[in-house]
Amino acid sequence: MTYGGRTLTEIGRRAGGRTLAYLAQGGRIHWPVRVDQVVALGRLPYGAAQVDAAVLRAMAAADVMHLRERTAGALSGGERARVLLARALAVEAPVLLADEPVAALDPYHQLQAMELLRGLARAGTNVVVVLHDLTLAARFCDRLALMTDGTLLAAGPPAEVLTPERVARAYGVTVETGMRDGELFVLPWRRCDATPPIPQEHPRS
Repeated sequence: MTYGGRTLTEIGRRAGGRTLAYLAQGGRIHWPVRVDQVVALGRLPYGAAQVDAAVLRAMAAADVMHLRERTAGALSGGERARVLLARALAVEAPVLLADEPVAALDPYHQLQAMELLRGLARAGTNVVVVLHDLTLAARFCDRLALMTDGTLLAAGPPAEVLTPERVARAYGVTVETGMRDGELFVLPWRRCDATPPIPQEHPRS
């Protein structure tokens, strides 16, 4: 992996920490610390984990400002996911890698998180997201790379990548697709290996 023509080894650990922010899937918080202290860990590549303006911006963006004095162990799964997103945002790196960032979130916060990530991308951040929610991927991503078993099936705009044939090959499901407010939605409908439903006969009146 290279950035600006240099590998992460060449960039160095501290500079690399300022260049790339990473949000892991299903991240845990193992210490009894306050939320604002967790988010402040995103500032370590800059020298110290202090609650500064970048931390406050990140907490506000991830909708966790009201949790700042709570201890990490008292958080729900969704709250913890948003706190870890805020920690990644606090780095304010030019590259953000996020692995399943909305998996633990309720529908409201899923949309909020994806709107936030799309906004970062439009402001110039290089955002790379791993998603299994096909509609969120179709709605919020500019380009998709569809993979199965480590093989790249297709890459390009969502409408070109998420065809029923390719989704069936990648995930083994049929999909219903359509447009709503000018945006593509892709709804998984049935397993390709499932027995077709038996039509029910309705009695005649």
